[in-house]
Amino acid sequence: MSEQSFDKYQLSEEINRALSLMKYEKPTEVQEKVIPLAMNKEDLVVKSQTGSGKTAAFGIPICEMMHWEERKPQALILTPTRELAAQVREDIANIGRFKRIKAIAVYGKEPFAKQKEEMKQRNHVVVGTPGRVLDHIERETLALEKIKYLVIDEADEMLNMGFINDMEAIIKALPAGRVTMVFSATLPKDVENLCHKYMENPRHIEVASSGITTASIEHHLIEVNPKEKLTLLKDISVVENPDSCIVFCNTKENVDAVFSELERANFSCEKLHGGLEQEDRFSVMDGFKRGNFRYLIATDVAARGIDVDNVTLVINYDVPMEKEGYVHRTGRTGRSGHKGKAITLATPNDGKYLKGIEKYIGFSIPVMEAPLKEEVSRGKAAFEEKMSGRRVVRNNKTARVNKDIMKLHFSGGKKKKLRPVDFVGTIANIPGVTAEDIGIITIQDALTYVDIHNGKGSLVLEAMQHTTIKGKKLKVSAARK
Repeated sequence: MSEQSFDKYQLSEEINRALSLMKYEKPTEVQEKVIPLAMNKEDLVVKSQTGSGKTAAFGIPICEMMHWEERKPQALILTPTRELAAQVREDIANIGRFKRIKAIAVYGKEPFAKQKEEMKQRNHVVVGTPGRVLDHIERETLALEKIKYLVIDEADEMLNMGFINDMEAIIKALPAGRVTMVFSATLPKDVENLCHKYMENPRHIEVASSGITTASIEHHLIEVNPKEKLTLLKDISVVENPDSCIVFCNTKENVDAVFSELERANFSCEKLHGGLEQEDRFSVMDGFKRGNFRYLIATDVAARGIDVDNVTLVINYDVPMEKEGYVHRTGRTGRSGHKGKAITLATPNDGKYLKGIEKYIGFSIPVMEAPLKEEVSRGKAAFEEKMSGRRVVRNNKTARVNKDIMKLHFSGGKKKKLRPVDFVGTIANIPGVTAEDIGIITIQDALTYVDIHNGKGSLVLEAMQHTTIKGKKLKVSAARK
């Protein structure tokens, strides 16, 4: 059933299989409009809000059009933040999993040398922030000659963050004749100018934003005295009792204060802001996706790049100062056809920001009353019961796509003169295993990772304990994540 709705695009069986596992049952409006034109290799300027399914809109055609044999990157995707780069890379890897499409994410605050090593592997798609991508281009560690597709994601945010010059420098370095796709929630003049300067008669696509902001999300506003905010936040949490919730604050100081208070009250929670080390930020994001905790208290660093399908509630502890921020924050819930709820806590000083937000989204946010003491008392037992149990993640796309895949770690690589063909030849000779069961192979100097598909991982692991590769006996084990 799942494949039928994407049938008209005549996608390969491997892509359809991944989409089916990811539960992409029918194309969203932006996918419907973008996929056929992208497959036709047309330049596109797409105005589309967060949560509309735009990553798959460019990810599906890009994965479909990659030539697997080509070692050098064929697609470059630019994103404004490290979190979004990591999320887009994961989505591309999921969509292209069974076609063995390899995607790499490059961004700052991660060792350049590590990325340089990864760049030496076969990589079909490079996703990155403009500063780090430019760094790789200038140091000649990113090969550009085979790039056929450029995607600029969240172009308006790139502009806000001052990346316009880096973007121009990157575009100028790319081969002529490539396909360029620009995605943006809004289209400021500078973005328009960039498009006209570097694109060939781009087709303009606009996906109405009002549907995204209202159709699947219930919006509410509660007026509150600043001193009573924390108490109100806890009361709302008890009465709403969400499966998972993101609480947005404007500053990292507020995140720290709210996190400390909720942790003291035995909430299952974690915090996320720009003051944390990058590794910790990724670890928190990953934990939230896996369902390790229910409440994420975050600054706007998390408003882009979080794709967790079952966030049932978003609470704006602070009213966002930028009107676009409201759409990005609330867009974390009500995703992929699910219903969601967004509650904003507004103090008397927030009036001017609210006016701007309501004008931008095109409707007044309905005011609701704070929960009554009796409601909070009634909800306490159910709330505590939910807090004591682990959150069940029903829709972790990556886990479903990888369910029958085991990554094996071999104790030998380039220094032992081993090549992908050596691993394929040996593994495909194991009874019950074929070349189709072998996924992405990553060969480093002293070790190699091989993905084994279709639930055959244990079989291969067992057989390889007693088998040599090119006459060499290697230690083999199931790789940790």
